[in-house]
Amino acid sequence: MESRLSQFAALSQKDKGPAFISLIPEILAQGDPSTVTAGLHTLVNFVVNQDSIGLVVGRQVLSELVGVLGEGAIGDAELRKRVVEDTLATIQPRIVSYEEQVNILRFQLADLLEVEEEWSDAARVLMGISLDSGQRTGGDAEKLRVYVRIVRLLLEDEDSVQAETYYNRAALLVHSTTDRVTLLQFKLCQARISDYGRKFLEAASRYHELSYVGEIDEDERRQMLLAAVTCAVLAPAGPNRSRVLASLYRDERTSELPTYNILSKMFLDHILRSTEVKEFEQTLKPHQLAKISISSNDRLASTGNDELFANEPTTSTRTGPSTVLDRAVMEHNLLASSKIYNNITFRGLGALLDLTPGAAETMARKMIEQGRLRGSIDQVEKLIWFEGNREEDDAQGKAGGLGDVEEAEDTGAPFTKRWDLQIRVTAANVESIVQHLTEKGLVTFATAAA
Repeated sequence: MESRLSQFAALSQKDKGPAFISLIPEILAQGDPSTVTAGLHTLVNFVVNQDSIGLVVGRQVLSELVGVLGEGAIGDAELRKRVVEDTLATIQPRIVSYEEQVNILRFQLADLLEVEEEWSDAARVLMGISLDSGQRTGGDAEKLRVYVRIVRLLLEDEDSVQAETYYNRAALLVHSTTDRVTLLQFKLCQARISDYGRKFLEAASRYHELSYVGEIDEDERRQMLLAAVTCAVLAPAGPNRSRVLASLYRDERTSELPTYNILSKMFLDHILRSTEVKEFEQTLKPHQLAKISISSNDRLASTGNDELFANEPTTSTRTGPSTVLDRAVMEHNLLASSKIYNNITFRGLGALLDLTPGAAETMARKMIEQGRLRGSIDQVEKLIWFEGNREEDDAQGKAGGLGDVEEAEDTGAPFTKRWDLQIRVTAANVESIVQHLTEKGLVTFATAAA
């Protein structure tokens, strides 16, 4: 091999390229994988690192080799992978002169690694591609495709931190393409990034939107719908989640999902039992089972009111949720209890949520502060009062704010609202009696002196 390479090197510049290229099929025809690898290494090393060969000839030979590898001249995937990796390592010292060939080889290597499900390794190979080279003509649309592919590969290995970096780069270029496939892949990356970032409401909406896209395979659309339900269940309880749950509950396809039971119970504001939660927990991915920590302020607030109940054996010792799912279920059960009770004690709520009374109060307080729960807290009586969503009384806005008031049926509203209604009814009755007495002449009003 070395003697033939030396002979070809002595040829004229015009004949060198075809002569070296003629060696490629000869080397590939060798049956022994180690012989093929060694022969190609010797050839590439000679044409790339020998200054007498010239850059033009080197590019011709490498381009031919890259094309042959891309056409599947080596059927054994493992051998092809070894050849590509060895060629990249050989070219590395002079990578600036052979950027185009190196980039194509990196794409080929990434394809091979992706088939082997080496997601992170494939992503790292793509990260090494020079996308800003003057030799590349794809522009922003090609950059976007590469970035989206890197994000997808990183998310397969749940490396959401690095994936978000490349997602942000892709977001700046998404306007540069009209390719439907690329845009759908980008939207899927959006949903998954929101999912990994615990922005579950946002992720649920995006997954649900993608589940309607006809270009996506039916099985994948079902997986997206399942992911939408999962994220909606994990989202913080409140009006926004209720709207997403309603949208999913009305989707007739969700009735066929294994998570439909917990979806329907959450939508209908039923309290979730531990057995149902454990069954749902088995369907979650590792990042959806992440542990969460309690802030020092919440921990202090959670233990502040527990001294009175410390000697009671039935009182829970938990001071807060431990996982994302744990928090979502507790907040949902708290919201569901507000539909059942007018009020509840700290101790009773703690028993319902399997928390200390102080931790139950802290959770309710935070939800009230964030507008996700309508109610108030009486710390003297250690009670949480829940407010209904009734429309304001029709009498409001009439003359004197009273008008024709009739005593309303007791609908189970909190005592404070019922008390206000009783005052309004009493005032209206007094006004009616005075008007009746005045008409009979039984009551006269003195005119104030000027």
